[in-house]
Amino acid sequence: MVFKRLLGSLGVGGPSVDTVLDPGAVTPGGTLSGQVHLKGGNADFTVEHITLELVAHVEAEHDGGESEGAVVFDRQVVGGNFRLAEGELRSVPFSFPLPWETPMTELYGRGLGIALGVRTELGIAGGKDKGDLDPLAVRPLPVQEAVLEALGQLGFGFKSADLELGHIRGTGQQLPFYQEIEVAPSPRYAHQVNEIEVTFLAGPAGMEVVLEADERGGFLSEGHDTVNRYTVSHHGVDQVDWNAEVESWMRQLVEHRAPHGSPSPYGSHDAYGHGAPHADKDHHGHHGDGHGHHSGPGMGAAVAVGAAGLAVGVVGGMVAAEAVDEIGDFLEGDEEEEEEGDEG
Repeated sequence: MVFKRLLGSLGVGGPSVDTVLDPGAVTPGGTLSGQVHLKGGNADFTVEHITLELVAHVEAEHDGGESEGAVVFDRQVVGGNFRLAEGELRSVPFSFPLPWETPMTELYGRGLGIALGVRTELGIAGGKDKGDLDPLAVRPLPVQEAVLEALGQLGFGFKSADLELGHIRGTGQQLPFYQEIEVAPSPRYAHQVNEIEVTFLAGPAGMEVVLEADERGGFLSEGHDTVNRYTVSHHGVDQVDWNAEVESWMRQLVEHRAPHGSPSPYGSHDAYGHGAPHADKDHHGHHGDGHGHHSGPGMGAAVAVGAAGLAVGVVGGMVAAEAVDEIGDFLEGDEEEEEEGDEG
């Protein structure tokens, strides 16, 4: 076992920490588990707390353009209040649920270029230090996979995925960011739509599907965005004709017809395809003004349509590792700023 980071705040001779996640991808709302391995330093230390942070690489749109950074979207204390003897090896198991809105990082086992990580913070004797960062793999829920599979079979081509800072008004969104999956239109809608963006907002009772169409302008008219929102359940996924359901959503979206149904987030029923009123995407303080500029596939991920559904193609073989490295760079920058602030 290689311990990845010595606690810098304690200097040479301090404890070291390595967090190892159980193998395999986790679903949103599913259980993340693993072990935090500690190795004592050259003296006894009191471990006050072991905290795990879930970190995401997020984009933000603002008046000056776009920027990127790391956002902590969950914190869990998984241990503490014990004495770590000199040179002692100790493992602390952990298990806790992911937030339901945790974005997916892979589809059919292939990376989408979304960067999520688990960072370990160790609090010792009144001080604390942030340890290693481990990549977090998240696969879609069954209902998410069903919608994406239907899009692929209907001829929509996947372009890229990213995380946007902001809130979608009129929804039950909990996290400070949301995932956008950019989709090229099927041949049926290619003359009307430039692209469609899909956002999933899952919860314990069901999921909201937010669809935004970037529509083409005419000779005398500008293009504009249309947003519709639909509510689905986690139950009975295999009993639904998802191709027909998703096709009806797309037809309503492109034809500017508002969906019908209950405005309640996630709904109070098990029916599928019941819509809700239009939603507006709030980009970090910008309201209802669309998404602005998109610069093609992010993090080198591109998705194509396969004969049997969706086939994900990744340009380059180290997308996940590079994504986590970028998070690490942001985190190191944050820590340097914190240290400078402390010194000041």
